[in-house]
Amino acid sequence: MKKTAIIGGTGVYDPAILDDPKTVVIVTPYGKVTLTEAKVGDQELVFMNRHGAGHTIPPHKINYRANIWALKEADVGQVLATAAVGSMNIKMAPGNFVFPDQFLEFTKARECTFFDGGENGVVHTDMTEPYSAQLRHCLERAAKQILITYHNGGVYVTTEGPRFETPAEIDMYRRFGGDLVVMTAYPEVALARELDMHYATVAMVTNFAAGVAKYNLSHKEVLDTMEENAYKVRDLLFAVVPLIAKGLRECNEEEDIIML
Repeated sequence: MKKTAIIGGTGVYDPAILDDPKTVVIVTPYGKVTLTEAKVGDQELVFMNRHGAGHTIPPHKINYRANIWALKEADVGQVLATAAVGSMNIKMAPGNFVFPDQFLEFTKARECTFFDGGENGVVHTDMTEPYSAQLRHCLERAAKQILITYHNGGVYVTTEGPRFETPAEIDMYRRFGGDLVVMTAYPEVALARELDMHYATVAMVTNFAAGVAKYNLSHKEVLDTMEENAYKVRDLLFAVVPLIAKGLRECNEEEDIIML
């Protein structure tokens, strides 16, 4: 079975939660990427720090193509991407977990495809199901096991950042059907689909978005909520990895669905 990768977003950086970690540098056509290969029990995992050491890379400057290419080179078949998100849906409150099933994209200046007309040609990738239903089902089972509040499904809106959104923007995104707002979901999810990897997001709601919240937002609020709930992220990841290891067949009601 192919390896499972964990992409650490805001507040989820520590590969010390993994057993026997070792650093691996992978050279891709888009640049070098540093990964941590390790184990949880007897399962092989790959850990990636999306924002770099010390949270030094802002969301609009992340080398998404290099990151996803490196995971493919590391024989990753399943990706669990963690993220701290704002909520535009009052039912998805701070402290809740959400496993999105759709996205809306409002970025402006990101390299967003491997198929840009160069050596890889031009390919139009299907995005009917951008987030793996099988992995989301695994996450749902794990969330039930550890008794955390979760929502399986939701529309993820990606903005350029690094600033927070205005109340007018949030109102527009809500009218378009958005539930969550984040700065890193795209193009990461699309690139993973282009390389035929199962991809799901573990979104921790840290705050209500501007205009939904009745106060001004701060980056400190995001970090404080993540710190308070970091153990839930770890518990969820530890619970879901064995389910993935048993194969997507056991995590899905459809008998004909199998793991990559």
